[in-house]
Amino acid sequence: MIAAPRAPRIVSLLPSATELVCAVGGAADLVGISHECDFPAAIRDRPVLTRSRIDPHAASAAIDQAVRSVIRDALSIYAIDEAALAALAPDVIITQDLCEVCAVSLDDVRAAVARLAHNRDIAIVTLTPTRLAHVLDDVVRVAAAIGRADAGIAARAALQARIDAIAARARAAPTRPRVVSLEWIDPLMLGGTWMPELIELAGGTAIGAEAGGPAPTISLAALAALAPDVVLVKPCGFDLPRALGERDALAAIAAAVPAARRVVTDGNAFFNRPGPRLVESLEIMAAAIHPALFRDFAATHAAVMTAA
Repeated sequence: MIAAPRAPRIVSLLPSATELVCAVGGAADLVGISHECDFPAAIRDRPVLTRSRIDPHAASAAIDQAVRSVIRDALSIYAIDEAALAALAPDVIITQDLCEVCAVSLDDVRAAVARLAHNRDIAIVTLTPTRLAHVLDDVVRVAAAIGRADAGIAARAALQARIDAIAARARAAPTRPRVVSLEWIDPLMLGGTWMPELIELAGGTAIGAEAGGPAPTISLAALAALAPDVVLVKPCGFDLPRALGERDALAAIAAAVPAARRVVTDGNAFFNRPGPRLVESLEIMAAAIHPALFRDFAATHAAVMTAA
């Protein structure tokens, strides 16, 4: 009898990658995660292999200054526990090469793997999505890398179908409000990459940033000059209570754009993770832009969005 092939031992150093692995049925094979991987809840008992060199609980302005300081000193923001990584003997490591602030750098991962005695057996899967289609394609890439290609194709199709259904509903909206999404609030950074696409799919007109581009930093005066109808505030890494705690920054935004509808939401679980929950992010976006048209989504996501 031919033995069934052994399931790969998977390490994910990126929260969105962890969600991708689980979305295609690979949760049981996940042996290690990053310190930021928190969804789904069932994976929280896995060994944590990374730590941050900055205080993630500081105010947004302090975090920004600390990040700039670490980068200026040519250091990585995150450190890998190489001894723990070696002990787990992974077959596949999933990481990213998009944002040095989001997760362990690709160079650090490669260096750690090179120091492992069995490094030739380790596949490194690097994700670099800047558009919504890239995220969907990564579902297929990750699934293929962990031996679940068919599940990846099915999961991608299901996500695309949900996106298409929301976009079809949004096309019935009588107006297309001018929309700004804020990736960070002190300093102000507009959401680039896939955020303008989500705005357009949800029935809005994206202003101030381009799809696929980086997050531009702007002043309060520049925000006011954009004259948005809707401002969605979703600081990267901040859940809703944490974002609402930035009272001074939110008050400054309100003073700059008093006529805009301002909605604060969870930028940790949604929007800033390029994984399956970008579809839920699109639902939140639709509810923020067209609350009357998307009352169902407003109700579904009431716990993670509120007027500013």
